[in-house]
Amino acid sequence: MFIQEAVRPYRGLPKSVYFLFISKIVNSIGNFVMPFLAIFLTDRLGMREDQAGFFVMLAAIAFVPGSLIGGKLADIYGRKKVLILFHGLSGLCFVPCAFLGPSMLVTWLLVASSLFIGASNPAYTAMVTDLTDMGNRKQAFSLIYLGHNIGFALGPVIAGFLYRRFMPMIFIGDALTTFAALALVMLYIRETMPEDYKTEAENMQLNCNEKPEEGGLIPALLKRPVLLAFSFVAMIYSFVYSQCGFGLPLQINEIFALDGPRNYGVLASVNAVTVVSMTLIVTQRTSRLRPVFCIALGGLFYAIGFGMIFYLNRMYMFIISTIIWTIGEILVVTNTGVFIANNTPISHRGRFNAVIPIITGTGFAVGPLLTGKFLISHSIREIWPLCFYLAFGATMLMIMLNMAEKWAGRKEEQTAFITERE
Repeated sequence: MFIQEAVRPYRGLPKSVYFLFISKIVNSIGNFVMPFLAIFLTDRLGMREDQAGFFVMLAAIAFVPGSLIGGKLADIYGRKKVLILFHGLSGLCFVPCAFLGPSMLVTWLLVASSLFIGASNPAYTAMVTDLTDMGNRKQAFSLIYLGHNIGFALGPVIAGFLYRRFMPMIFIGDALTTFAALALVMLYIRETMPEDYKTEAENMQLNCNEKPEEGGLIPALLKRPVLLAFSFVAMIYSFVYSQCGFGLPLQINEIFALDGPRNYGVLASVNAVTVVSMTLIVTQRTSRLRPVFCIALGGLFYAIGFGMIFYLNRMYMFIISTIIWTIGEILVVTNTGVFIANNTPISHRGRFNAVIPIITGTGFAVGPLLTGKFLISHSIREIWPLCFYLAFGATMLMIMLNMAEKWAGRKEEQTAFITERE
């Protein structure tokens, strides 16, 4: 009975969304290479830590131009074509890596793979947006997020087993699961890009923010100041969230010394289990709330979950903290894509889904760098009050954006009513 109630929000979605969900699980299960990239570069290729860090950073940077190129092409040539082409190329990059041994060519193939993955991502997100509307979009994005985490909970475990025993299978397995996921898209999902944006917008009765726009990316973005403001506030959220991978392990090591790595591994597992077990419940409980309000609520969980670490010394309290900020993660991640989709013109979905995540993800990218500089003159514990104030401040800004969005919605309804009467 409980399970039936929990999965109820996911019923009635377009059939293609369920195939995208299965495809995401398959692809995430096979995400073997990138989580082990730093270990591979130092252990197998014999790089120093600074050299490995350079190539990890290069792979992350390559994602950005790939995303911009893929977003533009997805709006011109179609979501399905771009997704299959670039994600397929990313999988092909892994195949020769299995046979090259400790060659530097492997590193450049992995950088190329990151570029191709970046190019495929906007097409995937645009496809989910095309298949849904404001009534079921939150449920669809939540389901895709759940699929990613189900797969990712299994993938690193399998990769960890293969790494020492069958190293080439790390690359072959990643490639095979990539191709299997793409086969589902090729066979069961139609091209979702509308042939005529204007006709599609009229047929779907899209809100004013989703109606097609003439011209390029920048003019369309400037017509959506709420979305732009949201992007920069979300950057603060991503900075705070970055501390789960930087500040938190440092804090754990400082408190628990030799048991630090093991205890941090426990917290990583708690995060994964919480995401998989709580996403259904959180989605069901917040299905009637506006996406931006849910994101504001997620910021409050960030403020409490990360802020309380300042006071913690016991492992069970760190587990409670992790559960709290993970609930915030669920609220933020599942609703961010929805908010972006609801404010993206149908004619620019690929490009918006390339640029906006780059802006919002900047906080996550620079978080470790800025925190490292902060720690030169401050203790590790002092990070957490900073996280609290940043998350709480961003929450207040999100509440203001929620009010602005409500006001804009009422104005649109009044304009539509007057137009209809005339």
